Amino acid sequence: MTERVRVAVLAGGPSAEHEVSLQSAQAVLDALPRELYEPVAVIIDRRGRWPVELRRDLADVVFPVLHGPFGEDGVVQGHLETLGLPYVGCGVLASAVAMNKVAMRRAFLAEGIPVTPYVWFSEHEWRTSTDHWALVKSLDWPMYVKPAGLGSSIGISRVTSMEELRAGVELALAHDRMVIVEQGVSARELICGVLGDHDTPDASAPGELIVPGDWLDYEAKYLSRAEIAAIPAVLPERVADDVRELALRAFRAIGGYGLSRVDFLHEQDTGRLYVLEINTMPGFTARSVYARAWAASGVPYPELLRRLIDLAFARSGS
Repeated sequence: MTERVRVAVLAGGPSAEHEVSLQSAQAVLDALPRELYEPVAVIIDRRGRWPVELRRDLADVVFPVLHGPFGEDGVVQGHLETLGLPYVGCGVLASAVAMNKVAMRRAFLAEGIPVTPYVWFSEHEWRTSTDHWALVKSLDWPMYVKPAGLGSSIGISRVTSMEELRAGVELALAHDRMVIVEQGVSARELICGVLGDHDTPDASAPGELIVPGDWLDYEAKYLSRAEIAAIPAVLPERVADDVRELALRAFRAIGGYGLSRVDFLHEQDTGRLYVLEINTMPGFTARSVYARAWAASGVPYPELLRRLIDLAFARSGS
């Protein structure tokens, strides 16, 4: 019998996305084919303490199912690089760029990828400004206020007045010292999964997020049992092709590897597509739109996990 590959599945961590990570990791642990893999759960607590020191005698490959700061931003990826352990997903640079919404948009703009109008400012700029309107006056209502370095819709506000803007910025600053404010756009929200290496990645069938209200918040994504996505999305073939092409361009713009989920806004009045963001470790819960997009593209969940682990070994030369 061939010896099974030991897969350390990292979960939890000190970010605000701790609970989401636990859900994602459990789905991965449950779905790893036992005839091929021996899963090892490594649950990092909310204070960032590890239950065990990662070593080659513990794991052959690491699946860092971590969301947000300290897990999806290059920190853990750098640690794994120093240990010489193969790991699933994007490397240090791509993870760091994608985690920061300001750096991410700069990378997109440098490659000619369309994004919605936005501004950003630091906590210091906000606190010392005598005219908060001057910081956002290039945008129109409604606006979306977000922490620059967090995901899963945590700390985000839709605002339509200066009073709401100030409250939204204070909420965002509770999570990050940098804030991004984006122009609101009346549009369909689309997603596309990317899977592969640097040079020949593939894009999944696009999906559409079902938004119950003005936007898809944390509760709707992770706590509600309501359906949150239509996969595949009902789109004209030309639009679907454009989504896949832009997803691959966004992946290459950050130097992606392994996997990413790219989120879009499709403005129906004008037909414009905007890349909203790229997630280097999207949710892997049972309701994950990333996994469902690949299932709709002919790659079932266990096969998706196998491909990601194979890519991890390929990058390390193992």
